[in-house]
Amino acid sequence: MRIGVDTGGTFTDCIVADGSGFRVLKVFSSPDDPARHIVRGLRELARSRYIEDVIHGTTVATNNLLERRGVRVALVTTQGFEDLIEIGRQNRPQLYNLNVQRPAPMIARELRFGVRERTAADGTILLRPGKREIERLRQQVRSSNADAVALCFLFSFVNPENERLVAAALRRLGLPVSVSHEILPEFREYERLSTVAINSFLAPAMGRYLTRLEQQVAAQPTLGVGRGGYKGRTCATRLFIMQSSGGITTADRAASEPVRTILSGPAGGVVAARWLADTLGIRRAISFDMGGTSTDVCLLDGPARTTNETTLAGVPVAVPVLDIHSVGAGGGSLARLDAGGALRVGPESAGAVPGPICYGKGGDQPTVTDANLLLGRLDPDHFLGGAFQLSRGAAIQAFERFLREYSRKHASYKDPMQLAQGIVAVSNATMEKALRVISVERGYDPRDFALICFGGGGGLHAAELAASLVLAQVVVPPNPGAFSALGILISDSVRDVSQSVLLAVPPQAANNGSREAKRLAADLNRRFQQLEHAGITELRKDGIPNKRVNIERAIDLRYSGQSYELRVPFTPEFLPQFHKEHERAYGYSAPQRPMEIVSIRVRLTVPTPKPPLQPEPLGRAVATAAIICEKPVWFNGSTHTTRFYDRARLRPGMNLNGPAIVVEYSSTTALPPGFRCRVDEFQNLVITRHAR
Repeated sequence: MRIGVDTGGTFTDCIVADGSGFRVLKVFSSPDDPARHIVRGLRELARSRYIEDVIHGTTVATNNLLERRGVRVALVTTQGFEDLIEIGRQNRPQLYNLNVQRPAPMIARELRFGVRERTAADGTILLRPGKREIERLRQQVRSSNADAVALCFLFSFVNPENERLVAAALRRLGLPVSVSHEILPEFREYERLSTVAINSFLAPAMGRYLTRLEQQVAAQPTLGVGRGGYKGRTCATRLFIMQSSGGITTADRAASEPVRTILSGPAGGVVAARWLADTLGIRRAISFDMGGTSTDVCLLDGPARTTNETTLAGVPVAVPVLDIHSVGAGGGSLARLDAGGALRVGPESAGAVPGPICYGKGGDQPTVTDANLLLGRLDPDHFLGGAFQLSRGAAIQAFERFLREYSRKHASYKDPMQLAQGIVAVSNATMEKALRVISVERGYDPRDFALICFGGGGGLHAAELAASLVLAQVVVPPNPGAFSALGILISDSVRDVSQSVLLAVPPQAANNGSREAKRLAADLNRRFQQLEHAGITELRKDGIPNKRVNIERAIDLRYSGQSYELRVPFTPEFLPQFHKEHERAYGYSAPQRPMEIVSIRVRLTVPTPKPPLQPEPLGRAVATAAIICEKPVWFNGSTHTTRFYDRARLRPGMNLNGPAIVVEYSSTTALPPGFRCRVDEFQNLVITRHAR
């Protein structure tokens, strides 16, 4: 048995595939000890069966980075570059703000140490650190009471000899040591330094968390006993962690390279969305994941794309991550009125504790979930399959109290229903902007895309967002509230390796048959083979079988003199492909200009068996058999008598017309007036607008 686990801000979702399909369990997350509720979910799903693998998407890295929890990191750099972590690139985050406040540097000045060493840009060692220099450094780091060490020397991505020498000495201190040529052997000194510093900052917390999770799982006798897990100790299961790049890795690797897990949970949703789109024959899709704290969107024009240009908590992260755009709009997003009386929603969230007001766990500030409940779009009697009762009365009282408190700010909302409509509208505007960022602003027409909607709150907002963007259709899969956990469960084992090469492309290489083109191809093939060997060696060390490994080669190119590059697959046509991508991204191409190969990349993938989706024949039954009640629901500023349907009773071939609400265990889907929905052969809800 393999179980996928996705820990979110409000709920922890667990999913298991068995012969009859998927079984899902949602439990409330526990910010103080996430492992405790994970174990609870495993125990209930396993039912005394042996669990071979737990594949886990975690927010530990993200939360620790956002909150800057008290970890002391010692930064070791080439002498003279100690302040690079603070100087950065001197970009202005707000161009016209004369009083912009930068976030405090991640590493304090007294914890930065320079070493007398130097490597030239071509890899020549100009100065080696002596024994006295290294011993002095060890004493400084020991006296600093650091919890971890980040090591990044100038041009170590070309020749890591000096870094290896110093890293070996520092590791004798017994601290986690993150080394730049091991984490990210690429150019751009600041981004490499920042990535390594983040890795060091996260390593202690991630190591403690994975150890605690393993211990709690191992303490459950009903889960069985096996070998594997974190650092090879005896435990109930093998533990794998979801990476931000869309693949899983071992817990041991995640503990040493936690920077690769900063978007662990959202990545699972993108993997599942691409898998579902491929099953349905949809090439162009947008994944839309609305959880309790945030909404994560990703444009899928073919395979999911990764990027090395991500910023989190104000600092760059240059390891591969799926190209996901996140906004602080979720079911738990808090509503407030600003100084001018304008309504704001998020990014602050009620989280799991205290949670929305209607959960009855101490929340007292209106949230998006409370607003949907007041509008009638959430049924208090059918939340989590009826296992958890929502309190509409508590939400109304809190909304009235909120309006009284802020009435002095001349708010335009006079009663709780108006406020609830405003909260939903503001939340929709935030999510619509996120969808436009990844589509319209990047040269894509949203009308060509289907919206694959999931997450606990996604179905409540997807139809209205599709109308705003004129999207082709909305697809809501079964168990949408646990769809990210499904993506984590079916993700492949992945290892990404890269190397900056900075090679000039001879002008004659544009002709594939020329001597220069053949020479360039031979040189690149040799470099790729070295990367592939290194990646396969790492997979073998992690104990991941690599007999069926799939290898993808990619190359980063730019016109000489440019500051940034574009990534294309490494094929015999990589140069024409680059010109085509440049034309799409920037509106022009210049094949006559000299070019430069910046970096080469290899992705090694060990496939995970995917449970096949079994289609059912489309029937002719009407959906009235699935109706559970009729209630008034607010849509478009007025109430509409709305039928509520039990999704478990909906069969393939059934059709619904809005207004309608479809309830299920893990989520609720709202169908406003003017929309219709059909149930396809895989039991997805396919939502479209009525033709006008």
